[in-house]
Amino acid sequence: MPHPLAARTVVAPARETFRLVILERGGTEVLVVPDGDRLVLPSVEIPVWQRLADSLTAAAKVEWGQEIICLFTPAIAFIPEGCQRDDYQVAEHWRTTGEPRKPIRWETILSLSEHSFADHSDYSAIAQSVAKCAAEMRTPTGPFARPGWFNDLRDWVESAIAPRGLHISENFRQCNAGPSFSLVRFETDAESVWFKAVGEPNQREFAITCLLAELFPSYLPPVLGVRPDWNAWLAREIAGTNLGEAQEVALWEQVTTALAKLQIESIDHPARVLGAGACDQTTNALSGRVGPFMELMARLMEQQTKVPPAIMTGKEILQLGNRIQGALEALSSLGIPDTLGHSDLNPWNITVSRQSCRFLDWAEAHVGNPFFSIQYLREHFRHTKGAGSGAEARIIESYCRPWRQVISSVVMTEALGLAPLLAVFAYAAGGNAWTNENTFREQATVGYLRSLTRRMHHESGRLTDRRTPCPL
Repeated sequence: MPHPLAARTVVAPARETFRLVILERGGTEVLVVPDGDRLVLPSVEIPVWQRLADSLTAAAKVEWGQEIICLFTPAIAFIPEGCQRDDYQVAEHWRTTGEPRKPIRWETILSLSEHSFADHSDYSAIAQSVAKCAAEMRTPTGPFARPGWFNDLRDWVESAIAPRGLHISENFRQCNAGPSFSLVRFETDAESVWFKAVGEPNQREFAITCLLAELFPSYLPPVLGVRPDWNAWLAREIAGTNLGEAQEVALWEQVTTALAKLQIESIDHPARVLGAGACDQTTNALSGRVGPFMELMARLMEQQTKVPPAIMTGKEILQLGNRIQGALEALSSLGIPDTLGHSDLNPWNITVSRQSCRFLDWAEAHVGNPFFSIQYLREHFRHTKGAGSGAEARIIESYCRPWRQVISSVVMTEALGLAPLLAVFAYAAGGNAWTNENTFREQATVGYLRSLTRRMHHESGRLTDRRTPCPL
């Protein structure tokens, strides 16, 4: 889900086409579609900005009657001149589940040539994909790009859940795929389980999740097994409502109360959470990033060629940096303890029921001021429900209530007033992505950082008017 701190306008088609290289029998056969006296690869049209593997596997099942396991998106090194440039996805055939929209058949790859296909790029994609699969068998780039990995995963999941009296069924859903990333939901003869594996740049999520599940079992899904060699874990599916689909404000109140309680419980554990790989967003750490970040943004503003949006001047950037430093000093003087935080705290990462509230996807975990996290969730609430409503005051009250046992209402009012500015700065500069020169080769990233900086400028001007009272 997009973070609401800064808006990005993305112009893109609503759907995109992928051609599928579906391999069978150890990669010796490929699924093709007869097209006159030539062949084409099966293709699917899927929505943009959704999980690729989830969309591709669902479309292959509906349109071609085939259940597939996504392996990787090939880097097609050569597409013959004049051929169409659709994207490709390499997949392994799992089973046939229905009728295809057109006749299909399996062909031995050795029997094919460039002239077998109506579009020569299809043959090029097959040849390069088979070569990549063979290379993965010899020297894997990750556990989930080689043919046959899904059988190994099913065996491991079965062994992990068998002691609990569970057994997996034939039904599963592959949501995310890549050489070192995987997200799969398995149905069992009782509740479902989720397998997740992570690689760079989110590899730290494995250690963070394992630690948080140990320290705060009431707030994360129970972990049923781990595979350190895959940076992977298996978790029980939590019954409840995804907050992103919730209509009742009472559920948001329940979540903000649970968030406050989780953070209060984490007060004694910042060193362990940082040691697991969480970002350091303490006021001292953020203070040291103000100067370098503002220097970078002055350079990036100078490089902007289109107006609008407005280009901030060097004087405005300097003034903004001074205001952020002052706000950090003011926040530090309040004496609020550092806690666990979540920089990607959006409603789709939260499951809530009458019995519990569970927080998911901890790749963006940090240690810092707790009021940054409630600010992120508050922004999502405003984006969903609208700003300035009585309901917004209710969720802030629900968050403040547990904190009254730790800090005063006056301190909370000050922290809530400083959070709109400092939470944006922490989101932009709290990690290390902005220090990587390669990041700035992507104009979308550069534009997003400029947008965040303009948002900081806006919030700094409103700081004195936005001290949110914490209900007494």
